[in-house]
Amino acid sequence: MADITERADITALVIDFYARAFADDLLGPVFIDVAKMDLPAHLPIMCDFWETVLFRSGAYRRNALRLHADLNRREPLTERHFDRWLALWRAAIDDRYAGPKAELAKVQAGRIAQSMLRRLAGGTGSEHHTIGTRQASC
Repeated sequence: MADITERADITALVIDFYARAFADDLLGPVFIDVAKMDLPAHLPIMCDFWETVLFRSGAYRRNALRLHADLNRREPLTERHFDRWLALWRAAIDDRYAGPKAELAKVQAGRIAQSMLRRLAGGTGSEHHTIGTRQASC
């Protein structure tokens, strides 16, 4: 199998992923009924996102967290949703591609899912938390 090397590869991957997600019992209703996603309009945006993540193109200039926070207010997004999203994303990659960029797409998706889940729950996006310190008494 070839690796992800260009925008056309990302487009094929994103189309495959959304076909799986729309057909999924858990994610399908969120995308279709709650988000009322206009897939033809959304696909180029997601391709911009993944092209930026994988190739640092700078094509994506939106706020992904804000969009998911809006959705989360209408339908709470749980760890189960993010786990399924990640499983479908990884399966779409594994069925099409192999190589460093394919692996990066899976790693980055896991980081994005965990960060978004933490932030939607009111925490920080980072898995690393600052340890508070006390003022030393003299």
